This record gives sequence, structure tokens and C-alpha cells, in this order.
Amino acid sequence: MWHNKKVVVVFPAYNEEENIGQAVADFRSIEAVDQVIVVDNNSVDRTGERAAAAGGYVVKELTQGYGAALIRGLKEAKKANADLIILAEPDGTFSSRDILKLLAYESDFDLVCGTRTTKELIWENANMGWILRIGNIVVAKALEFLYSGPSLSDCGCTLRLIHSAALERILDKLTVTNSHFLPEMVILSLEAKLRVIEIPVNYGSRIGVSKITGTLQGTFKTGMRMIGLIIGYKFRR
Repeated sequence: MWHNKKVVVVFPAYNEEENIGQAVADFRSIEAVDQVIVVDNNSVDRTGERAAAAGGYVVKELTQGYGAALIRGLKEAKKANADLIILAEPDGTFSSRDILKLLAYESDFDLVCGTRTTKELIWENANMGWILRIGNIVVAKALEFLYSGPSLSDCGCTLRLIHSAALERILDKLTVTNSHFLPEMVILSLEAKLRVIEIPVNYGSRIGVSKITGTLQGTFKTGMRMIGLIIGYKFRR
């Protein structure tokens, strides 16, 4: 609990058996966290088994896709009567301690997003080379400009917090089931006049292989999808 508010962490997971148990244990060790929900997105390894053994609540999402897993996780957190919902990754890239950074802003903001582009917090072997870092910043600044948003520097950071009451205003509008889900969540929040802020978080090396930015082709495809979504949403009317 955090100031009498129930805190639930959501992990999207596809073939993450290598670190899922440790990730669940790490995030559950934060005193403010009440529950960790793991959305097993058709894993063919022991992801679900290891998550459950570590104390995670495991649900299966059959629609394949990063966004589909996160949407399912948000819905499950609502069912669990969460007051504050935190999205994260179980691959070792995020520090469980940064949850406290997000929580520190929850009384003033509806959506608190992390950014992985702060150079001082990008650690050795993290998948955030200068090309990816600059690309993230450029795309985020386009979103900031087109939607009159707050200062933004990262469109692809999973680590974020949203109030359950704020989620109610955008949940039924979330449509992206693939890798470009995260900017849609920010756009819909800004259009709903939610209070949004971005804060720097730690970004470390990944355990296992990224399904989204593990290759140059995957990174480029995701970036183009994000750009297309940001422009498309602006002019869809």
C-alpha cells in the first residue's frame, strides 16, 4: 500500500523464463507493492510457472502482441481493485527501486512516465546507443509538439504509473496490440486532459533477447509505427 492506495505492478511476458522469477521477487520486495500481475503472452517456455513460483499472479493473454498483453494487464489490475497501476518489464532493464520515484509524483499527476534517455542513468550494456536514444527523443518531441504535451523525451519506456480512476477515461479507447502501444497511451491521456509528467529512470542491460528492439530491423519498424501512430492520431478527424 502507498498512502492507503493499493499498488499493482503489471509485467507483459513472452518467453521470459530466464529472469521472470527474479523480477517478480524484486518488485514484490518493494514494501508499497501489493501485487504483481504477470501476463503470459503465449510463452512456450516456463515463464508462467516460474512467475507463479515467485509469487506473481499469472494470467494468459492469447492475442499475441506487446500492447495486447499490457491492455490485458491493465484490465486485470482494475479487477484487482488497484488504485495505482505500474507497468514494467521483467527483463532486468528496470530497477524496482524506481517505483518509489513514480509514487512520489502520484499525488500531483494522473500518469507518471519514465524516460530512459537520461545519459547518467543508462548503464553498461543497456540497449540505448546514441542512435536509439536520439531517435526516442525526436519521436517524443514530435508527440509533445503535436499534442501540446509536457516535456517528453521517450515514447517507448514501459515503466510508468497510472491512477485507476484516470485509466477509466482511456481504457476502452486503447486499440494498439503491438509494439507501438505506449505512445497511444500517452496521446489518449493528453486528449483526456490527464495530468502527465515524465521522470528519469534507470535503464540497464537486458537479460535475454528483446522481441522489439533486439535487431536494427525491429527497432526501425517500431519507430516507424510510433511515428505513423502519432501523426495518424493527430489528423484522424
